[in-house]
Amino acid sequence: MSANDYMGEAEIRAILQRQRAAALADGPSSAERRGELIDRAIDLLASNEQALIAALSADFGQRSPTFSRHSDVLSPLATLKQTRAELADWMQPERRQTPRGEAWVEYQPLGVVGIVTAWNVPGNMVFKGLAGALAAGNRVMIKPSEFNPNTSALMARMIRSAYTEEEVAVVTGPAEVGQAFCSQPFDHLIFTGAASIGRHVLRAAAENLVPVTLELGGKSPAIVSRSADLKTAAAKIVVGKTLNAGQLCVAPDYVFVPEESMDAFIAIARAVLAGFLPTLADNPDYTAIINERHYQRLQGYLAEARQAGVTLVELNPAGETFDAASRKIAPTLLRDPADGLQVMQDEIFGPLLPIKPYRDFDEVIAYINARPCPLGLYWFGNDAVEERRVLDRTCSGGVTLNDVMQHAGLENLPFGGVGHSGMGAYHGIDGFRTFSHAKAVYRAG
Repeated sequence: MSANDYMGEAEIRAILQRQRAAALADGPSSAERRGELIDRAIDLLASNEQALIAALSADFGQRSPTFSRHSDVLSPLATLKQTRAELADWMQPERRQTPRGEAWVEYQPLGVVGIVTAWNVPGNMVFKGLAGALAAGNRVMIKPSEFNPNTSALMARMIRSAYTEEEVAVVTGPAEVGQAFCSQPFDHLIFTGAASIGRHVLRAAAENLVPVTLELGGKSPAIVSRSADLKTAAAKIVVGKTLNAGQLCVAPDYVFVPEESMDAFIAIARAVLAGFLPTLADNPDYTAIINERHYQRLQGYLAEARQAGVTLVELNPAGETFDAASRKIAPTLLRDPADGLQVMQDEIFGPLLPIKPYRDFDEVIAYINARPCPLGLYWFGNDAVEERRVLDRTCSGGVTLNDVMQHAGLENLPFGGVGHSGMGAYHGIDGFRTFSHAKAVYRAG
């Protein structure tokens, strides 16, 4: 497909105008109607599971089928089904106390919601965003990442087969199409991706005063307390870091370990990885890096660290060499890299894990607070006082205690960032409310 085959700004605007006109003509939709729209999405995922897994693998070059099934099919399916079950309750007016008369809040559809997704778990983001937007009674326009051409094209075909363009539309194409998409006067826009792009999205939305939800990632720290079971903590961190080869916005980005436990942590990490990924190069369950640009970016981090004298610990149980064309990188621990190195400045988004030793716990809190608020934070331990200090004295989008990333997968918790890691939240009832207008109503007594 040539650049001329993609939609221009006028065509994108025309879809939005048709969706808005349809919304005004039809009026607010019932719970039954919203549920029927969600049922279509459920059927799409259930009937296209293998096709989605194959498309994702084609886009990555090699992606774990097991991970794809869980992240891009089963997880959004669970979201859609829970949303379907609960949306009628969410739609009920919420009574508020008033000294006289009556007061309540009604949750009204915003109109047309724009969804812009990243490339790392595209099915997950498209269908979880769709769940909240449809539950709230909106029309939806979706712009998936151009880095997933096979998956994006498949999802566009899937959605066209189940929805009219006035209900849900997918706009595919390169970055210029994304720019045109984000410049539209949506009633709400949700963007998932890099902070550098998020700034442009926010500027574009500001021209039309479009409210925006941004999920931007960041450097999510893991903290291993002296009170933690070191083996359990190391195992969960390593497993979490290798999912999708670290290409997850909530992946642990670096880990604090008591200085006296550094060697033990590394030894456990070696053993754990060898247990569930005994080979890497030809192992279909170990995912490749999405494209050459990101592969070279990660290789650059390693080269800079190596030149700076950082000890690199490659977790490569079979001692394999990797064909550069495969874009696979062995999980690698970086022992106490200097803060000025790029691997400690940028969100890694790959299977590299810096390990920072600490002597006093106050150092850990101070280090985290001196940097932008991360999307996730992970603490391992059994010290209730220390746990409370972490929760009270740090700021992050969400926290998982004694594991990694789990808070992001729970539909009954809001998912989103704070500060540099984003703004706003969605998932579950919080997604319903994000994509609704909370209309205050008062009736005089």
